[in-house]
Amino acid sequence: MHADATAVLTGWDPPDAEQAELREHYLKYLAGHEDGMWRSSRPEHLTASALVVDAAAPRVLLTLHGLVNRWLQLGGHCEPGDTTLAGAALREATEESGLTGLRIDPRPLQLSRHEITAGGCRGTFHLDVQFRVTAAAGTAYVVSDESHDLAWFAAGELPGGIDQTVSDLVARAYPIS
Repeated sequence: MHADATAVLTGWDPPDAEQAELREHYLKYLAGHEDGMWRSSRPEHLTASALVVDAAAPRVLLTLHGLVNRWLQLGGHCEPGDTTLAGAALREATEESGLTGLRIDPRPLQLSRHEITAGGCRGTFHLDVQFRVTAAAGTAYVVSDESHDLAWFAAGELPGGIDQTVSDLVARAYPIS
């Protein structure tokens, strides 16, 4: 898992200087922390998330997260059975949405470093690697125990109060031409 994360980040071409800086931070952290993939790693650890997009329309599936009570992309911690970052993101998307037949782009869409303010990782930072995952048209989702709700939102009509990182992620998935 550690080797995959290092290879994915090393091979990724960041879209801008800010993302390039984050990539270097992630790689430096991994180089100094063999446990950097696991939630027990402090003060930071890598996570994997998925922006689920609709194959038929420019819209995204977001979760009203159960702990932070905000609309976010799906995703979370890497688990011992995960062998790749993309696989961890796909597993999380499937578990949190109940969607089947999801397809993941193995290249990161965006990186996001953010402090955790709730739950068992409070006071640590997630080094989130965010992927684009495509859902087949017409598939129904199921709200998991980790969410208050799930909902599809048009790419240009995200819910109020959404985190800027989520807005940026959606903008990277659906760039304005």
